[in-house]
Amino acid sequence: MSKGFKFIDSAKIFIKAGDGGNGHCSFRRERYVPKGGPDGGNGGRGGNIVLIGSTQLATLQDFRYQRHYRAKDGQDGGKSQCTGANGPDLEIRVPLGTLVVSEDHSQVLGEVLEDAQRVIIAEGGRGGRGNMNYASSINRAPRKCTPGEKREGQWVEMELRVLADVGIVGPPNVGKSTLLSRLTAAKPKVADYPFTTLVPGLGVLQERDKPITLADIPGLIEGAHEGLGLGTSFLKHIQRTRLLLYVTTVSEENPESAWTQFSKTRTEILHHDASAKSKPFVVALNKIDILEPQAIKDIVCLFNENGIEVFPVSAKEETGLKHLTQKLYEYF
Repeated sequence: MSKGFKFIDSAKIFIKAGDGGNGHCSFRRERYVPKGGPDGGNGGRGGNIVLIGSTQLATLQDFRYQRHYRAKDGQDGGKSQCTGANGPDLEIRVPLGTLVVSEDHSQVLGEVLEDAQRVIIAEGGRGGRGNMNYASSINRAPRKCTPGEKREGQWVEMELRVLADVGIVGPPNVGKSTLLSRLTAAKPKVADYPFTTLVPGLGVLQERDKPITLADIPGLIEGAHEGLGLGTSFLKHIQRTRLLLYVTTVSEENPESAWTQFSKTRTEILHHDASAKSKPFVVALNKIDILEPQAIKDIVCLFNENGIEVFPVSAKEETGLKHLTQKLYEYF
């Protein structure tokens, strides 16, 4: 990640679709054509606000600088049954995983998940009808025409949720970033202090024909679902993953700390999103290079007694990664 880059995963913008053009009221007047009749045309449709998915974008940073987006109105109808031109759609490029909701979060306006996907988040107003539409056998000279449909603007919330097959989760400083760098070509920041990772890191595991995208979710602490630590700002990224990879480690003073870390992390995730309970997961016990073989066996037995398979690994020494990779591929 380049110096000065900021991962912006939320923004608030104002959008307004175009108004429809007005219908026209006129009558055909030509020499030698008596009683030419009504010929007022219809108004054009207003422009839509359209989101377009782009793999070239990674954040919502651009929306911090430009906040207002207005599509053009449709043109009014004209005489000689001329229909007004439609207002052009206003196209907005967004990164994949962008969700747009109303300001009060009561309505989902659109979600972009694929490259080049087009999602209309605000429809333009319909054009008004010209008087040519109201001619009948009993009213041959109608003077009725209708105005174009008006559109009101609104503030909306944009939220970016990282798209990944596997979400790597766990408390701070258990080696999630190091593990990501060993499994993929990603180069996340690695240090020996908590909260080194402040933005989700992405990497691609390519051991077989099918690539698997991994996301390193910044460290979660107890109370994260209530806003503690990095809070809920990154818990939301877990919702888009298909599988969770829990990473835990152990201190020599307390062999059971690995189980405690896993339990607390899982509790925070389920408090934030109850649906994660049905999501498959894999557990990796990291930093086994600093543990005695018997201590590793004791921890594995503790997890097994609770019905959970655990994979001992050392991201630093690249130990046990083959078995972990094989397990991940069982789900894809």
